[in-house]
Amino acid sequence: MLCNVPTRRPGKLGVLLFALVTHPVFAASPPAGGAPPTAPVDWSEVEEPVLGPPRVIGPFDGGCIAGAERLPEEGIGYQAVDLERNRHYGHPSLIDYVERLGERVNQAGFGPILVGDMAQPRGGPMPYGHVSHQTGLDVDIWFRLDLPFLERSEREDLEQPILVDPRTNRLDERWTDQHAELIRLAADDPRVARIFVDSAVKRDLCERQWDDRSWLRLIRPWHSHDEHLHVRLRCPPDQPECIDQPPPPPGDGCQALAPTPRPEVYPSPSRSLPPACRAILQQ
Repeated sequence: MLCNVPTRRPGKLGVLLFALVTHPVFAASPPAGGAPPTAPVDWSEVEEPVLGPPRVIGPFDGGCIAGAERLPEEGIGYQAVDLERNRHYGHPSLIDYVERLGERVNQAGFGPILVGDMAQPRGGPMPYGHVSHQTGLDVDIWFRLDLPFLERSEREDLEQPILVDPRTNRLDERWTDQHAELIRLAADDPRVARIFVDSAVKRDLCERQWDDRSWLRLIRPWHSHDEHLHVRLRCPPDQPECIDQPPPPPGDGCQALAPTPRPEVYPSPSRSLPPACRAILQQ
């Protein structure tokens, strides 16, 4: 059963303790004999986006966004999960991308897909879970395809099964043709810059017969993506302050695929953001 397989989701207590240790409010003790310093406003504490036209600032792992839109909590072929995190914001292009992907998955006869983290209302670094997802151009799509549409209250703390055996670095029996087709559909959009998956997933895609293999170039092996795919869009053409990654190397990327085990220690997100982000945070 799915509930009996390994998952990466931390318990609520673990998340809370991690947040207390790393959150800037709790990171240092107040000066001895003085009043506690004024608690800084952190990106994760902001509940609403900045209104106005979209403005993406900085790189995916060190930026922010103004004018972000919130993804509707459900639509054709998709439903958003972990709504209490308040991480389903993005550039309008990302909102449109998710909605179009849901429609295409629905037309393909499977789903609904589960949409995980996107960005916080104004982007910026998150207290846990991601180094990137800071500019409203990233979205996590879960590999779980076995759930019907759920009530919103039922979409919190769902199990997120890991589909790669850590001993063999191979996908287990729960991996299906629908998972492979989901990734192909996700890549089949000119706005996509990269899709991150475990190397075992990439290997499976490379071993399949496809009429067109050009999209495999976008599929990049990365650790901790053995239960979801992470889609990153290119900087929209009207966003001069957005910093793109270089394009992936030429070719399908199917040669010499090394395992991508989960690290023992995860890096913390950078909080060195462009100066313009400070004004967005404080609005």
